[in-house]
Amino acid sequence: MRAVSAALISLFASVSAGAQGRASYSVDSQQSKMEIHVSKEGAFKAFGHDHLIAAKQISGQVQFDPQKIDQSSVHLRIPTKSMAVVDPGESEKDRRDVQATVEGEKVLDVAKFPEITFASSSVSAGKKTSEGWDLTLSGNLKLHGVEKAVSLPLHVRAKANELRGDGELSVLQTDYGITPVKVGGGSVKVKDKLKITFDIVARPKP
Repeated sequence: MRAVSAALISLFASVSAGAQGRASYSVDSQQSKMEIHVSKEGAFKAFGHDHLIAAKQISGQVQFDPQKIDQSSVHLRIPTKSMAVVDPGESEKDRRDVQATVEGEKVLDVAKFPEITFASSSVSAGKKTSEGWDLTLSGNLKLHGVEKAVSLPLHVRAKANELRGDGELSVLQTDYGITPVKVGGGSVKVKDKLKITFDIVARPKP
């Protein structure tokens, strides 16, 4: 019983320590996830397919202070070459064709623009929840060589050895110099608006 009590005390102490003051974290690429949801529109959209594109590599740093939320910061980097077309239910050939389009000059143009980056500029002090914090994160998203200010709701949870933030963001392709792909003379085309969902996991720096 004494050993169990000591272990519990140690655990609570580590959690408490992790929740005090400003701490530095590195993004866990293996556990983090970002997905781009691409929808179709047009007269014959039923004959097209929505697309799901997932980031296979995410790196970055997070500075987080639960006592001074507005002084926290986030920097993320995603190689455009790591953006993979998932498209569940589609044939391998169709996925390869869509992948080629996504990587090509019409969309991400990975040869010219090798990275997608996000750098926060401010964090609003939102409300405390039973699991963490509901915040608003503002910053600059750089995509296809164009940098734009964005703002998104963010739910943050902090543990002794993990910081996790999840949320959703919508952007217009045309704001970043990308013309939505269309086929059949426009009878089927990709919507300008993209939905980006993410679940970022970060670990304390040693």
